[in-house]
Amino acid sequence: MTSVARLATLLVIDVQRSVVEEAHDVTGVLGRINTLLLRSRDLGAPVIFIQHEEADDPQLVRGSPGWNFVDGLDIQEGDPVVAKTFRDAFADTTLDDVLQRIGTERLIITGAQSDYCIQTTALSALQHGYDVTLVSDAHTTCATGPNDGNIAGDAVIDFINGHFESLSYPSRNIEVIPAANVTF
Repeated sequence: MTSVARLATLLVIDVQRSVVEEAHDVTGVLGRINTLLLRSRDLGAPVIFIQHEEADDPQLVRGSPGWNFVDGLDIQEGDPVVAKTFRDAFADTTLDDVLQRIGTERLIITGAQSDYCIQTTALSALQHGYDVTLVSDAHTTCATGPNDGNIAGDAVIDFINGHFESLSYPSRNIEVIPAANVTF
């Protein structure tokens, strides 16, 4: 019996109006995510969109303008969307069940915010048994830190990419690569 290689699943995390409103290089990141969406669909690779909601944040209340995905994101009718209320897209969601049903072994992670939902979900994916490809130029974040965000968004992105480049986890493969080098 021969083994059939499974295609990786592309996760698009929190590319929502209020989440990326002041984020670094949104236009470029959105373009690279859309290119990955096109490539994944051409290959028949699974795509899952993650959408954050918070009842206590008027910008992220389900149905509010800020909760909606950004204009120009190539989400299509029928694409699966997993709602989340924590930074970790696995926490109290159906994500792991969906991934198990489709037989996913590797996640290709894109979206926002690099230092919150991207990092937390990628670390959780490792704990849930998935290999992780963090797309180095297809995630974004806002300026952060004390004193009104004195750490620029691009510096935060570089830090998260460097963190994952040096990370190891038992029996898991972790890679940090640009969108142009992603394989499914």
